[in-house]
Amino acid sequence: MLHIEGLTKRFGKNAAVESVTLQFPKPAMIGVIGRSGAGKSTLLRMINRLTDASDGRILFDGRDVTALRGAEKRRWQSDCAMIFQQFNLVPRLDVVSNVLHGTLNRRSTLATLFNLYPTEDIHRAIDILDRLGIAEHAPKRAEALSGGQQQRVAIARALMQDPRIILADEPIASLDPMNAQVVMDALRRIHEEDGRMVIANLHTLDTARRYCDRVIGMYQGRVVFDGTPEQLTTGVARDIYGADASFSEAATSTSIETLDAVPA
Repeated sequence: MLHIEGLTKRFGKNAAVESVTLQFPKPAMIGVIGRSGAGKSTLLRMINRLTDASDGRILFDGRDVTALRGAEKRRWQSDCAMIFQQFNLVPRLDVVSNVLHGTLNRRSTLATLFNLYPTEDIHRAIDILDRLGIAEHAPKRAEALSGGQQQRVAIARALMQDPRIILADEPIASLDPMNAQVVMDALRRIHEEDGRMVIANLHTLDTARRYCDRVIGMYQGRVVFDGTPEQLTTGVARDIYGADASFSEAATSTSIETLDAVPA
């Protein structure tokens, strides 16, 4: 299904991602973990083609995604939706209009300029909001919602694209624990009910262990772990975070900020 072959991204002489090779033969819930600067966000941005790779290829169902240009590239970005840490909503627009922005890649310029949407798209947007438990907020401005609600609006916008893959770049990093759980529960349900692949950069080890079928650990731009949540031992965590100081098995649920404070 999705194959990544020798993917590399260099900024000058520095490699943010180096020679990453991964295979995802079927839809799964996949977590990508690692310290800040490990290359997680760059990897997702290359998959979505927001950032061009320096070397390597991304293949989806045998098609070379890294070679796509113009309209074909935009179609891929519809098939491979992005969810960001900071939501990327239009604050002054109402919630349903923000969700409808998920259809922009398949609408005419004229319709976009005049904010014209087919009735069936509006109904579908509301149905998606209802699925995520926030349909009652549809007429409100996005800026009036809490952070957790805004992130669910961002998920709804991604679902409006009807993507085959959802990429979530630290989707819960700015949320409190309760809202983080609501968002992760939603992403897990989307994977299970829709059969969509979800790849999420995650903020904590315990989140990866709780929600993911497979975990990818990155360190200094390279993949240093690829396995199941059950294989995320303390020793593996030290490999991923580069921490020399010992910490107990319970520390595998510690936040990345805490682990970043441990000497590397």
